[in-house]
Amino acid sequence: MKPIKITIAEDQNLFRQAICMLIESEPGIRLLGEVPNGKLLLELLEASTELPDILIMDMSMPEMDGLELSRALYQKFPQIRIIVLSVHASERLIAEMITSGASAYLVKNCDREELITAIKTTHETGFYMNRQTLLAIQESSRKKNKSMKTLADAPSELTPRETEILLLICQEKSSQEIAETLFLSARTVEGHRINLLLKTGSRNTAGLVLFAVRNQLLQVI
Repeated sequence: MKPIKITIAEDQNLFRQAICMLIESEPGIRLLGEVPNGKLLLELLEASTELPDILIMDMSMPEMDGLELSRALYQKFPQIRIIVLSVHASERLIAEMITSGASAYLVKNCDREELITAIKTTHETGFYMNRQTLLAIQESSRKKNKSMKTLADAPSELTPRETEILLLICQEKSSQEIAETLFLSARTVEGHRINLLLKTGSRNTAGLVLFAVRNQLLQVI
């Protein structure tokens, strides 16, 4: 199995070095590079012949903040999955980062095991959301309900099958696992995934989970 390739963007040198050491000590994960800000990250990626599978990045960095950087990455390198690792636990910021294309959001007080789990789960399923992130999205949706995209705003309502697949996606099941559960082909499930992205206006799998929480298809207790 090929190792998961990681690049790190973090302006605090000591913290960045600690994450690099953690990554380098973990079997099955390979560190490609590390930079202190978003501007240098984009320059590194544009000049690189090998792109990371996952970017671990801080929310607050000089030159370019997390929101601006995630939007730029989505435009130029949509295949790279983003894990935000930040001191900020604001409900609004978490929801905004997921909306902007992040696949996972962790607060910096998380432990080593959760970071490794987030990396592996994001690589396998396209997202990782712990209870804190899901609750933050749910609370943010309650506070800004009028501005959030709902089923009524979607191009068309989800079919029962699409809703069923969406909820299985929220359970971190892969397309193959969903196919086996519903007795469908993996190709059919992938087709439903594409339709879900189009109908919900989501950028990635994490966006689908965000949509499910906002529309109360998924309840966090």
